[in-house]
This record gives sequence, structure tokens and C-alpha cells, in this order.
Amino acid sequence: MYPRSAYVHIPFCRRRCYYCDFPISVVGDKSPVGGGDRINGRNSRAISHYVEVVCQEIRQLDSLGKPLKTVFFGGGTPSLLAVEQLHQILVTLDQQFGIVADAEISMEVDPGTFDLEQIQGYRSAGVNRVSLGVQAFQPELLAVCGRSHTVAEIYTAIDWIQQAGFTNISLDLISGLPYQTLEYWQDSLEKAIALAPTHLSCYDLTIESVTPFGRQYKPGISPLPSDATTAEMYRMAQRTLTAAGYEHYEISNYARPGYQCRHNRVYWENRPFYGFGMGATSYVGGDRVARPRKTGEYYEWVEKGGLGIWDQRSGIRDQGLDIGDWGLGGEMQNAKCKMQNSELKTQNLELRTSDLLLETLMLGLRLREGLELGELIERFGEAAIAQVWQCLSPYIEKGWVVGPEPSFLPLPTTGRIRLTDPEGFLFSNVVLTDIFEVFD
Repeated sequence: MYPRSAYVHIPFCRRRCYYCDFPISVVGDKSPVGGGDRINGRNSRAISHYVEVVCQEIRQLDSLGKPLKTVFFGGGTPSLLAVEQLHQILVTLDQQFGIVADAEISMEVDPGTFDLEQIQGYRSAGVNRVSLGVQAFQPELLAVCGRSHTVAEIYTAIDWIQQAGFTNISLDLISGLPYQTLEYWQDSLEKAIALAPTHLSCYDLTIESVTPFGRQYKPGISPLPSDATTAEMYRMAQRTLTAAGYEHYEISNYARPGYQCRHNRVYWENRPFYGFGMGATSYVGGDRVARPRKTGEYYEWVEKGGLGIWDQRSGIRDQGLDIGDWGLGGEMQNAKCKMQNSELKTQNLELRTSDLLLETLMLGLRLREGLELGELIERFGEAAIAQVWQCLSPYIEKGWVVGPEPSFLPLPTTGRIRLTDPEGFLFSNVVLTDIFEVFD
């Protein structure tokens, strides 16, 4: 019931990458390394104002008496913040909710956006895990993606991160890029391993229609790799990284023992979390709420009171804000209706139980260990899980799903269900689509 994690969205970027549809604000390529107060003029004031508004949003929520165990600064490019600005947000979170002494505090950083002094400052402020946005080790692929950094800056960034004393370091890579070959992908994997990160995230490119890539390319059509090639890239990553000693603990993520991302596991285990900043989503009291994706609308939303004060018994205490105006509607509006109409309350509870089951399956099956059948039955009922089991049975025979033996039972009541690695992970969307159609 009580969030122990917080995500903070920092929307500023030097430029928008050609595949990106995240809510961001571009500050320009000429912004000097060092970020924050070292960015001159209008952009500096914009960043400072944004930090103030985020802190205002944080202060609008009452503490539930449970200190945070993880904090994640994502973006955008959080390393465009000055050290003092990042520290200001962390202090505000600590004052409002508390942060445990051994909390995982993660920060996304991009090569070419910080120097040694700045990364040392982030560590002194409390950051103990960094995620470096590498994406590729080939200059031509970085250029085709619209990335602002060079290959040389990747190595400089890693050197500074290590000099600053960070031991929990993650690298991001993307497969399926335009003009990317299997040889390029293998080269990126090997060069990443040589840098000895404790964690690697390998994402398959998603083409979003609103991006330059979405207007320029069609999935599976040259110069994008074919579906067969991207599938082989996935298998190649699994073979290469597990052979190098990394645990494939989630569909897109690999870690040295003891270095799984604690914050991201909150999402995959469908646990509650706070979200702060433009476009951020929170999950508290059973409600998922996304903030406005445009800067001006987000500022106005916070000024009107944001989410107000969380109530431990009923989710959100209504402070008269018409949240539907911001496209948030949905579950929060349903919550108001449930208090007014007992029949509608029953219908919504049934709907949300079904939604919660599908969310639990969609997220939990991303993890290597999968889900415990007994816990699912206890939580969602035998009838619903029997339908899930019926959907999964053909994929057990196909080798994409592993379940309790014998698999022909109408419904085993103990044991775990999980996707196999790599084939089950690779075809997870096929498996989940069948389950979703049953509950549609």
C-alpha cells in the first residue's frame, strides 16, 4: 500500500534523439559541459524553475511514514542538472518522506554532458548508481540516431565515473537500429563488457509514429534490420552476456550478482511508487496517474494543487481539481463515481481486479523467476488463474513457458510459471496477447 520508491523526471536534453517520444525540453547542443548553472541565460532559468516546481509538487504530498528505499532520476538527461539542483530535490524528498541510509539512488547520465567535478558532486550528494546512455559504439550509428555524444566521450565518461568512486554502473545499449548489423551488435556487446559495468540494459528499438524514425522508417524494412535479424540480436545478447557472467534477470536487463536494479524491480513486481515531474507516472492507492507531458500544463497542474494529499484509506483526497482536464481521467475519475454509486462500485472493482491481474502477469513474467501460482490463486481466484493456465499450456509444450509438473493438470496450485530464456522472453508478446484476449 505504501510507496517506498520515487521516480523524478528531468526533461532537459541537448537535442531530441530521432527515436525518442519522451516528454523532454531541448536546451541545444551548444550548452557547455557541466549542466545546470553552467548553462547560460534562458535555459538556465528554465532548469532552475523546473527544479523549484518539482520540489513544490513533492511538498504537496503528505508522508505516509514510510521512508524511500529507492530514488531514480530519469529523463531526458538528468546530468544537465547542476549538483546543487540535484541535491535540492534529494533534500526535499528526504524532508518529505525520508530516505533510508542504504537507499539505491540512481541517475541517468549521458556522455559529453558532465565532467569529473560534476560526477563527483553527484556522488557526494547521495547518488550511488549511474546509468550511462551509450546506445552504440559505432560513430555512424550514433549519428543516425541523432545522439549528441561521440564514442570517445563514452570512454571519457566511464573513466570519470570510475574515478568518482562509483561501483554500481549500468550501460544502455539499443539493438535493431537503422543500418545496424549483427557484427555491429556483437562489437557493441564486447566493448560494453570490456568496460566492466555491473549492469547492462539491452533494449530493442521501438518505432513510435510521432518520432523522426516513425516518419522515416517502417519496422522490418531496410535500412532497419529484419525481424529475423533483431531476433538473432536478442539471442546474441543473451549468449554473450551470460557467458561473461551476467545474470539475465529481466527481459531486457542483465546484472552481475547483487547488482539488479532495485528501483526497476518495483515496477516489475507491480509495487506502488511515487512519480514526480513532467510526464511522470505514479502508482499509489491503486491509481496510476500521469502528469501532463507539456511544461506549461505541468506547471499549471502543480500550481492548482497537483494530486493534493494522499489519504491512506481512500486513495486520493479530492481538493476540487478537475483532473479530467489534464487527460488523467480514467481510474481517478472512476474512484469518484464509486463513492456515489454502489452498483458502479461493484462493476469497477471487477474491472480493476481483471486489470490488476493482467498488469501482474505482464510485468511479473518479464522477470526470470516469473510468478508463484499459489499467490496468484490466492490474490485473483481459482477461476481466473485457471483461464490463464489454459492459455499458457500450449506454450509450455512449445518450450516458451515453464510451469509446474505435470503440465496437463487442470490447475496446479503450487509452483512457479515463467518464460524461458531466450525463446520465451523473445516471444513474450505472443504469449501475453493470448491471455489479454481471454480477459478482453
